[in-house]
Amino acid sequence: MERKTIDDFEPGPLPSPRQVDRFGFLKQEHNSSPDAITKIRSTHVQEREERRVRKWRKMIGIGGSDWKHYVRRKPHVVKRRIRKGIPDCLRGLVWQLISGSRDLLLMNPGVYEQLVIYETSASELDIIRDISRTFPSHVFFQQRHGPGQRSLYNVLKAYSVFDRNVGYVQGMGFLAGLLLLYMSEEDAFWLLVALLKGAVHAPMEGLYLAGLPLVQQYLFQFDNLVREQLPKLGEHFTQEMINPSMYASQWFITVFSYSFPFHLALRIWDVFLYEGVTIVFKVGLALLKYCHDDLVKLPFEKLIHALRNFPEDAMDPDTLLPMAYSIKVRPFLSTPPSPSPSLATMKINISIVAYA
Repeated sequence: MERKTIDDFEPGPLPSPRQVDRFGFLKQEHNSSPDAITKIRSTHVQEREERRVRKWRKMIGIGGSDWKHYVRRKPHVVKRRIRKGIPDCLRGLVWQLISGSRDLLLMNPGVYEQLVIYETSASELDIIRDISRTFPSHVFFQQRHGPGQRSLYNVLKAYSVFDRNVGYVQGMGFLAGLLLLYMSEEDAFWLLVALLKGAVHAPMEGLYLAGLPLVQQYLFQFDNLVREQLPKLGEHFTQEMINPSMYASQWFITVFSYSFPFHLALRIWDVFLYEGVTIVFKVGLALLKYCHDDLVKLPFEKLIHALRNFPEDAMDPDTLLPMAYSIKVRPFLSTPPSPSPSLATMKINISIVAYA
């Protein structure tokens, strides 16, 4: 039987038009028109955002030309501004700069096209099956076999060929999908490579290898941190036989992009790409700390539900993230940026793998 690819399918009908939020997700409720106070507040927010964008444009230069120089001169300013949130209109470019993916793309011209067009993957049918489950409420991915789903397929298929040891795992779709909302296919592919192969921080590929070894390691470390920093809650988890694999696996596998509010996930990703996986631990601990007094009172079933459905006020980035930044974790979780020569080594490895 001939194996089908996504190009063998005709695009489905366009979904019915509905109101969407500023990120492109379908709104659950139709709010009435804003009152005068809300309009004034929105104007102030817009003016503040415009000032932030001007600062960021000056910092990164045209097309990112000044970025590395600015990071070397004022690393603390860069860190502070990233923690406050990257302006959405610049997010895609800045993500590529801080992840090292822009360098990978420039050093490997034509590799992505080779992987998409001329190579085949054993994971193609699995990818096609899962695509509709990735951000199903976002307009870009809604049309069956439409442009968004095809782009997602191409990126995931290319990576499954590029690294056949990892291949394709379902959680990777949320990483690729998030990236595609802010950059082109090729840019998204190289950022995925930068993350999984460790262009700047520790490699993430262990999250998706057989047996999910890095997930198991992170969950073990997170469990120890809970017992160390939130001992009362840790003891309650022991009594109710709760372990992090019951609620935190997706935090690490998708870096909070699976079920968290999108505006919060973006703020976490800003910091994650610059500082590394430590922020995932810190956000997880901050959530538990914020809800601590309620969680310690709950029996098993209600506790599991609460750990998978945090209240809306706990998901406010301006409340949760400062709490996360204040949490200290042990040095073994730190992943400081690697020196730039590692990228040159990666180019050699990429060339070998891509054309093997």
